[in-house]
Amino acid sequence: MSHVTIHPIWVRIFHWINAAAVIAMCLSGWAVYNASPIFPAFRFPASITLGGWLGGALLWHFAVMWLLVANFLAYVGLGVVTGRLRKKLFPVSARAVAADLVAALRGKLSHGDLSHYNAVQKIAYLVVMADIALVVLSGLTIWKPVQFPLLRTLMGGFDNARIVHFVAMSVLVGFFALHVVMVALVPRSLLTMIRGR
Repeated sequence: MSHVTIHPIWVRIFHWINAAAVIAMCLSGWAVYNASPIFPAFRFPASITLGGWLGGALLWHFAVMWLLVANFLAYVGLGVVTGRLRKKLFPVSARAVAADLVAALRGKLSHGDLSHYNAVQKIAYLVVMADIALVVLSGLTIWKPVQFPLLRTLMGGFDNARIVHFVAMSVLVGFFALHVVMVALVPRSLLTMIRGR
């Protein structure tokens, strides 16, 4: 059995904190959404929301927001300082993404070496990091539209910021679901995120 560390301890800690924070943010955010839906015909079932009522949902959402932001900034900061983000996610090209996507759809994408990300993984992780930043910025715009006028303008106003936040959240949920499916297909990847190797 290999003793080469694929994911150092700090990556694993940040990964699991991020997963828990994203789940709590989505569940509480869905309860907040239900109080004033963007799309009146669409509501989330109360059974998959967190907080019990609007005030409780907001308390959960704002509390976990700080955890998500701190965890995300620490992860990206350490990833940049250690060079891990550059080594793991770059270079990536459209041609490599297309080739790996075709291989994945044909069931022929190799998962023999879990220490190296394929091009689809690289682009997915880059997209999800940008998406988390967008979730946070659009959330700040909704929370404090007067205090962040530049963000509000960049988002196209308060109402549009709510749509941006909803879409960015949906991308995050889509990534999470796909991530779980991929882990089910390659269970060894879960072990590396638990024990590091």
